[in-house]
Amino acid sequence: MSTSFKTFPIWAFFSLLTNGVLLLAVVLLIWQQQKLTAFFGLEQMTVNNSRPVVTPDLGRRHQLTYQQWVDILKQEAKVAADRRPVNLTILAGDSLSLWFPTELLPEGKNWLNQGISGETSQGLLKRLNIFDRTKPEAIFVMIGINDLIRGTRDEVILNNHQQIISHLRRVHPTTEIVVQSILPHGAEQATWQGRDKLLAITNNRIRRLNERLRSISAKQGVKFLDLYPLFTNTKGNLRQEFTTDGLHLNREGYIVWRSALQIYSNMELKPELQRVSGKDKK
Repeated sequence: MSTSFKTFPIWAFFSLLTNGVLLLAVVLLIWQQQKLTAFFGLEQMTVNNSRPVVTPDLGRRHQLTYQQWVDILKQEAKVAADRRPVNLTILAGDSLSLWFPTELLPEGKNWLNQGISGETSQGLLKRLNIFDRTKPEAIFVMIGINDLIRGTRDEVILNNHQQIISHLRRVHPTTEIVVQSILPHGAEQATWQGRDKLLAITNNRIRRLNERLRSISAKQGVKFLDLYPLFTNTKGNLRQEFTTDGLHLNREGYIVWRSALQIYSNMELKPELQRVSGKDKK
């Protein structure tokens, strides 16, 4: 590996450590797997730009109505419920989850993607029963940015999260439920077609909302995965290197997310799942 610890500023390590062990572990894993350099502490970073950044092609799903989309996810969940694949893991959310490249999802799991473009917390809450019959090992939930874009109040978003968590805990009592933080946006550098709506939402508001989500998760006994600091630049905005338009992620962004999921699963979920499995055998 060409990059050495000597080239990484010592003050950057202190910055990493203040954000927790997971943040440091993600950086080191990406260094090892993707050869990314100067990951944090620099406004610009060197990445492998040998392939063009493109928005994932969802084919005919772009032309589907919301109900048609729900019907497809229902069919996919039914297959998972009937076949009962081992290590089933569910992604539930909006387009950020939907567009997660299949080849970048952590290995060793059977992934069921239940994301819908433009989804809100209220919409997700209403369709959770789609995968009630599945027996997932873990469910990762990320939802909320579209609520903010539509002008939904924080209290409504938080209440919907509480109901989502309550439903998942009741229906999937042995499943590890993980609430993921809402990601920042690119602010002034965003090029997304709804840029004005993004600019009306400060990233400080998203950060505060995430802290309340962390508190709710702790009170309801589920995990909280804070992805927010992994994606921010020195101004607290979504790093340009990780996004296609200031809202959606590019391949490098998904590599960061993948690394966080992989490390978090090994650090937080695997020991807990082994403990639960051991109880079941007694």
